[in-house]
Amino acid sequence: MERFSDMGQFSKIEYKRPDMRALKKKLKQQLRALKKAASYEEARAAYLASLEETGHVETSYVVASIRNTLDTTDKFYDGEMQFFNRAVAMLMPVSKALTESLLRSPYRAQFEAEFGRQLFTLAEIDHKTQSNKIIPDLIQQGNVENVYKKTTAACKTSFRGEEVNFYGLLKHMESPDREERKEAYLAWAKLYTEIADKLDKQYDKLIKIRVRMAKKLGLSDYTAMGYLNMHRADYGPEEVARFREQVRTVIVPAVAKLRQAQARRLGVDKLKYYDETCVFPDGNADPIGGESVLVPVAQRMYREISPETGEFFDFLSEHGLFDLETRPGKHIGGYCTYLWDYRAPFIFSNFNGTAADVNVLTHEAGHAFAGYTAMRSQPIMSYLSSTSEVNEIHSMTMEHFAYPYLKDFFGEDKVDKAKFAHLSGAISTIPYLVSVDEFQHRVYEKPSMSAKERRAVWHEIEQKYLPWRDYDGVPFLEEGGFWMQKQHIFLYPFYYVDYALAQVCAFQLYGRMKQDHKAAWASYLNLCRAGGSKGYFDLLHLAGLDIPFEKGSVEKAVRHVIDELNV
Repeated sequence: MERFSDMGQFSKIEYKRPDMRALKKKLKQQLRALKKAASYEEARAAYLASLEETGHVETSYVVASIRNTLDTTDKFYDGEMQFFNRAVAMLMPVSKALTESLLRSPYRAQFEAEFGRQLFTLAEIDHKTQSNKIIPDLIQQGNVENVYKKTTAACKTSFRGEEVNFYGLLKHMESPDREERKEAYLAWAKLYTEIADKLDKQYDKLIKIRVRMAKKLGLSDYTAMGYLNMHRADYGPEEVARFREQVRTVIVPAVAKLRQAQARRLGVDKLKYYDETCVFPDGNADPIGGESVLVPVAQRMYREISPETGEFFDFLSEHGLFDLETRPGKHIGGYCTYLWDYRAPFIFSNFNGTAADVNVLTHEAGHAFAGYTAMRSQPIMSYLSSTSEVNEIHSMTMEHFAYPYLKDFFGEDKVDKAKFAHLSGAISTIPYLVSVDEFQHRVYEKPSMSAKERRAVWHEIEQKYLPWRDYDGVPFLEEGGFWMQKQHIFLYPFYYVDYALAQVCAFQLYGRMKQDHKAAWASYLNLCRAGGSKGYFDLLHLAGLDIPFEKGSVEKAVRHVIDELNV
């Protein structure tokens, strides 16, 4: 039942802590009905009712989570997140029983006929990770992750008379003035150096908890559990390693040439880390304004792209479904999430006056559009979104669809700079993405590593994928401390290579845009509408995309980008 029409403003949504005891009682009733069903219709009704009840609680959780990230100092929502960490974990027994009952249902063939094989693929994966034994560990993991969020959100410093957090420093790190860039970089590095011991200890705790859970589940290691948690059914670590090797042989040399050309443009003998984000000597292309200027521009763009995107962005604007400006106490980063009861996405970001602000209005809006579309196309919450390596195709491809509108975001005189910076940035980021992935595989291969050993591993990986990287003598970073600036390593294990896999696919769709824009949009819209109703390979096939693990696929996907960038 769609309830989004009566949503009102997100800020006015009344939050009530869900009654978990009542929920558990309802789920047990639905479990009994599913087990005793005398027909497919009865089994179907019981199963869908359990999903609807879960969706209500999921919506309450998302409201609390958003408000917690909007202000990490708010004690009420901090408390609610601690409540959910425990309450959701305590639902494990009944969730496991529902999964088992679905898998054993005598009406499995009818379920598959209506909802597809993917329903059972997901259930089989979930069954492997559901166990009462790990409930205390899930609670502990959530609490440690929450401490990490507060640690990074609390970081601030004074820079040239202004109090700033990590995101506040990023704009200065893109300044055409090299001294300003270096000064901001040193301030940024100092913030991480000051909290490094805390972050190391938090990560140590998370590793121990995760390895302990994997052992309790009878899995070979946490990597196996991490892949299951990411719902990866079509591939494993070996395929990902082959993909990373394609990146090393095809993309790393191209990015090395881009970095050399960048050094020549900037007039420096050797590109330092704080030079990497400054693409042009007279400064990067910054957008024409902040949220009040950019959101109306985005609204016009989405109305022009298609009727579907116009309706979507009007819905976001009408209901206040984004919070974009950075401020003290706000969680770092950006994300898109979904309120199932209202069939509504929500976009969170930290605007800082750079091109990254426009990327948010395209990248996160790509996620939001896909979710908005799937919520109106797919019959069950399980199919709201796919696995992350597909979800990121939605977001990254939307960035490329925005190219014709860059003049509106940046001004006519900055269009070429903005497009070059985005396209070169998209390909240049891929070696870093696979670096984070290899780092995580190495960490969980040897979870007993000390903090110093982890830094040595990161330094080694940088030499492999980021050979141009020069930290200009800052000991903490020269020794391998840069890994800890990536929140995904702490909060979302093994979720980072997905961006690289998706970008390669987005480049395929971008190449199609150049040849037949209408066909490219049709492929993209089909992918969004499909949500998570099919597996990874099947969704790629639906969109006419090559599988990135296949030999030569990376070269085929990125060659036109390398040629366009003239490297």
